[in-house]
Amino acid sequence: MPRSVNHVASRARRKGVLKLAKGYFGRRKNVWTVAKNAVEKGLVYAYIGRKQKKRNFRSLWIARINAGARQHGLSYSQFMGALNKSELQLNRKVLADLAMNHPDAFAAVVNAVKK
Repeated sequence: MPRSVNHVASRARRKGVLKLAKGYFGRRKNVWTVAKNAVEKGLVYAYIGRKQKKRNFRSLWIARINAGARQHGLSYSQFMGALNKSELQLNRKVLADLAMNHPDAFAAVVNAVKK
């Protein structure tokens, strides 16, 4: 009995990987084995990057809140401690946006927290 090989599926799999490798330099874009390794590595970096993005934004928000709080005589930790004791429920993303783009509203939040 002759050997059955599913060329349609294997060609489609290679074609999909080479499509993901579009834009790569040199053999990484058109040689199957090199492109496969490059695409797998790129997907690993993309997965890691999605996690790092959350960390980076949180640290950016903290830096912006800290800068805004220090203009009103509080450190970041003092401000967040007072915020947690108060009844205000604002997350870091919103606070950073207020500190950056709406300083009057952030000042109102700081004054409400100080009381």
